[in-house]
Amino acid sequence: MKFFIDTADLEAIAEIKSMGMCDGVTTNPSLMAKAGRQDTDALLKEICQLVQGPVSGEVVATDAAGMIAEGEKLAKLDEHIVVKVPTTYEGLKAIAALSGQGIAVNATLVFSPTQALLVAKAGAAYCSPFVGRLDDIAQDGMELIEQVVGIYENYDFDCEVIVASVR
Repeated sequence: MKFFIDTADLEAIAEIKSMGMCDGVTTNPSLMAKAGRQDTDALLKEICQLVQGPVSGEVVATDAAGMIAEGEKLAKLDEHIVVKVPTTYEGLKAIAALSGQGIAVNATLVFSPTQALLVAKAGAAYCSPFVGRLDDIAQDGMELIEQVVGIYENYDFDCEVIVASVR
């Protein structure tokens, strides 16, 4: 089991890392803004240097071409960058294109086993099912995790599951 911290706060990352509990970091534009930094590329580089493990930086484009261009730019920042892409129709195109270039992708906004299957098939290195948001609407988020892990084991997908949006 690996622990990923969902923040862009360098002090919080350093504290969790000092306890041996930080295998990676996931971020998004709202977390970057909350950290109070406008220089998001520099912040991602600092996080990568601190963590020395996978650091997900999220694209903001909504079309595949834009996501691909942003993903390529993010991937050049540091060897530890993982490009975080939403699980949409356009996102699936971007996941396939980026992973086809050898760029690690974290598929976010996964709410169903079907979406998890699609992102793994498209080549995502990580799948982030939103457990907390499912729990918020009276669905069992951990049941989704069980289903996704079962699918990945059954079809021998090389895609790691990050339990996301945990409340």
